Amino acid sequence: MRLVLALCLALLALPAQAVQPDEVLDDPVLEARARALSKEIRCLVCRNESIDESNADLARDLRILVRERLVAGDSDAQVLTFLVDRYGEYVLLRPRFTAGNAALWLAAPALLLLGGGVAVVFVRRRARIAASPGAGGPDRPLSPDEQARLDALLKDGGGR
Repeated sequence: MRLVLALCLALLALPAQAVQPDEVLDDPVLEARARALSKEIRCLVCRNESIDESNADLARDLRILVRERLVAGDSDAQVLTFLVDRYGEYVLLRPRFTAGNAALWLAAPALLLLGGGVAVVFVRRRARIAASPGAGGPDRPLSPDEQARLDALLKDGGGR
C-alpha cells in the first residue's frame, strides 16, 4: 500500500502537460513538430509560460491554431511568421534579433562597459590625486599651522 501511495505522489510531482487528448494529432511527426513549436510560443495570458505548459483558454486556442496550420502544410517558420504577424513578436518566448530590437539586446552590455569605464577612470583619478604632492595624501607631513591647530585641539581634549 505504501509503495502505491509513493508512486501516486511521485506521479503528481511530475509537471502536468496542458495539451489535451483531443488536441493531439494522429500523425506523430506533425504532433512532434506541433509540440516543439508550442514550447517556443508564449501564452499571452500567462507571463513567461509557453502555450505547451499553459492551461489558459487562449493557449489552447493557439495550440489548436498551430496544429491546424501544420495540417494545412505550413512549415515551422511559416507558422511562427503567421503568429508574429497576428500577435506581434511578443508571442515568441525567444524574440528574434532584428534591427528594431537591437537596442534592447545591446543596451545592457553597452551600459555595463560604460559603467566599468567610468569606474576605472574614477579610481585612477582618485589614486593620482592622492599620490600627488600637496594633495593631502597620507605621507605628507602637517604644515606648521596645521600642527599648531592639532596641538591646541589635543591640549583642550578634542574640543569638548
